[in-house]
Amino acid sequence: MWKLLLGIWLLSVTGPVRAQAPAHTFALADEQFVLDGRPFQMISGEMHYPRVPRKAWRQRMRMAKAMGLNTIGTYVFWNLHEPAPGKFDFAGNNDIAAFVQTAQQEGLWVVLRPSPYVCAEWEFGGYPYWLQQETGLRVRSKDPKFVAAYRRYIRAVGRQLAPLQVNHGGPVLMVQLENEYGSYGNDQDYLKLNQQLFREAGFDGLLYTCDPAKDVVNGHLPGLLPAVNGLDKPGQVKQLVRQYHGGKGPYFIAEWYPAWFDWWGTPHHTVPAATYAARLDSVLGAGISINMYMFHGGTTRGFLNGANYKGPGKPYEPQTSSYDYDAPLDEAGNATAKFRAFRQVIEKHLPAGTTLPPVPAAKPTMQLPPIPLTTGRRLTTQLPKPRVSARPLTFEDLNQAYGFVLYRTQLQGGRTGTLRIKELRDYAVVLVNGQRAAVLDRRLSQDSVALTLPAGTVTLDILVENLGRINFGPYLNDNRKGITRHVTFGGQELTGWQHFSLPFDDITKAAATLKGPPASSETGPVLRSGSFTVATPADTYLDMSRWGKGCVWLNGHHLGRYWEVGPQQTLYVPAEWLRKGRNEVVVLELLKPGQTELRTVNQPILSVVKSAAGAQP
Repeated sequence: MWKLLLGIWLLSVTGPVRAQAPAHTFALADEQFVLDGRPFQMISGEMHYPRVPRKAWRQRMRMAKAMGLNTIGTYVFWNLHEPAPGKFDFAGNNDIAAFVQTAQQEGLWVVLRPSPYVCAEWEFGGYPYWLQQETGLRVRSKDPKFVAAYRRYIRAVGRQLAPLQVNHGGPVLMVQLENEYGSYGNDQDYLKLNQQLFREAGFDGLLYTCDPAKDVVNGHLPGLLPAVNGLDKPGQVKQLVRQYHGGKGPYFIAEWYPAWFDWWGTPHHTVPAATYAARLDSVLGAGISINMYMFHGGTTRGFLNGANYKGPGKPYEPQTSSYDYDAPLDEAGNATAKFRAFRQVIEKHLPAGTTLPPVPAAKPTMQLPPIPLTTGRRLTTQLPKPRVSARPLTFEDLNQAYGFVLYRTQLQGGRTGTLRIKELRDYAVVLVNGQRAAVLDRRLSQDSVALTLPAGTVTLDILVENLGRINFGPYLNDNRKGITRHVTFGGQELTGWQHFSLPFDDITKAAATLKGPPASSETGPVLRSGSFTVATPADTYLDMSRWGKGCVWLNGHHLGRYWEVGPQQTLYVPAEWLRKGRNEVVVLELLKPGQTELRTVNQPILSVVKSAAGAQP
């Protein structure tokens, strides 16, 4: 009987694990990893499944093989997979099990990073927004409310991925516990709790931790391999790992950075290939395993980019939608000069008799004729049913994760005063009687503006955009969005607010309301749509440099945000999301409603920074 009860308990914990014969063994030796009893040097590259169209996963993995990689690293993103408490999504582009299985089919191993915190320049570091609806809940802690949600999530992930560990016949060599925790805290009991939850979820293979070199002291868990991030001096790497791993290896650089990411309003980050090729050579020559972050960045589509913030007096820095990262494989999946330089280095360190496949040719691109946007409307003409409250409600109060909220109230006009929004998060377009009167930007520490109101009763609209929740550092637990405190005009608090939720999670509903062009005198935000035909789908880029700020959807797919401040001026359009024949495009434009045409180019523009001062109707 006890065996039956144990089996039922295991099933409830791990879910319907598919039985597989252990085809391989993977273990730690004193100096190296051991795969099937032989020394194995992991040469891995990070690539995230939601940042690449599903139909392109295999092509990107073949590019990885062509550069000489034998392993793919990926995070697992909690907010993608549990968008609402207890409601899980592992379908389509979120099918992480299919991503891992595709890697196995292409002859690649996998390093899995499923901890609920990922950082990754990703909204809230991967946490779902609804955790903030629990008063006082603290992420990355032993808070019982957090642990209960965490346990539910990691068990769901375990049902998808535990059967794909190498000791069950799958390609997953190692599973990472937490993520750079030493940069955040030093609670060993919390790390042990992570280990317990992972084991309960069915992750019974090799676990490891990873931290920047200076933070390994806080983030490692005795008994697990301490991987190092951001350090590529072989002697120092080996000394650090030995210090915290009983005087032995193996040695793994879990995040090796060949470049960096971008945020709005700052120059595009690039690093010449030659700067890092020699470092890669020295690391591989020393027998150290490596995971380059990123091998292929791709695109952070939708509203899922994160942001950095280091505290009062410091800038808020939301990241761009392009996650090109100046990586070896560019945003569209083509080989770069860095790819070719790294391939030459890796070839020197391949086992005897191993040869690399040829580098595939660059994918075709196209430039389309200008695309007219023939239908549209002002954003405020058709709004959902409002929620009413005396004081402003946050996104979280409204059960809304991302996108926009329109706050509306009325006040007596015929006067001049200062409009002040306390703790605006993050970007506001202020409308007076439907016409734009001001823009406030958290990046620039803007929270107030002088307004002269016309006579009579005035309708004040404040359209607030969530530009991305903080994904790193001590402010993870201070991440609510919208108007998070109050609004005053002339020193008096404004009350009686209507809240219109505009998450834009289903663009087809909004597109159905676009019947004709907005009035030419319009200055407020608009939605516009158009169509175009394609004979043979190929990659292209929307050139948004003439536009102001907003988002674009193609055939229902959210391509990302654009913003004239740069450095990103184009939106990548993957061939996989284009149709042969008619294609539909929708644009939400906040600042330049007079724009009525989309243009394309055949290469990205990622390095043009300009002032937003030109954002005129």
